[in-house]
Amino acid sequence: MRHNKKFNHLGRKSAHRHALLSNMACSLIMHKRIATTLPKAKALRVYVEPLLTKSKEDTTNSRRQVFKHLQNKYAVTELFREISVKIADRPGGYTRILRTGFRQGDGAEMCIIELVDYNENMLKEKAAKKTRRTRRGGAKATADAAKPEEAPKTEVVADEPAAQAEPAAEEKAAE
Repeated sequence: MRHNKKFNHLGRKSAHRHALLSNMACSLIMHKRIATTLPKAKALRVYVEPLLTKSKEDTTNSRRQVFKHLQNKYAVTELFREISVKIADRPGGYTRILRTGFRQGDGAEMCIIELVDYNENMLKEKAAKKTRRTRRGGAKATADAAKPEEAPKTEVVADEPAAQAEPAAEEKAAE
C-alpha cells in the first residue's frame, strides 16, 4: 500500500532531484514562463509556491530561506524586487500549468508553467470580459456604465466676435 506517498521522485536520486527543481525554479523566476514535462511542472509547482509565499515578506530571514533553496542571488533579487510586488495581494495559486500536447520523440506530455500575474494575453482577456450578456441578446455594460448620469443640457450661443475670428483664421490658412 502506498498510503501518504504522494511525492513524485521523477526517477532521480534526491540530490539530483533537488538540483533539478532548484534550477527550474530559478528559470521560472527569471523568465516567468518555461516549457517542461507535466510531472516536472507539477513537482515544480509544489516546490516554488512556498518560496513565492515567503517572498511576500521582505526580511533577511526570508531572503536566506529562499536563497537556501534557489542558490542563485540574481533569482532571489528578482523574486523579492519585482515578483513579490505583483503577487502581494494574491492569497495563493501563483503558477499556472497549460498543457501543450505530446513530445514527438518519446510521447511525454508537455506543458508550459508560468507565473499567473505575468501572462499579458490572459490579463487582456480578463479586462475585455467586463460586459455581460442579457437574455434579450444585447450586450449590457457593467453596473456603473449601465446607468450613466445625465449631464445638464446647455446650449452654445455663438458670439459675433468669435464667429468673425473663424473666417480670418481660414484666410490665413489658405495663404
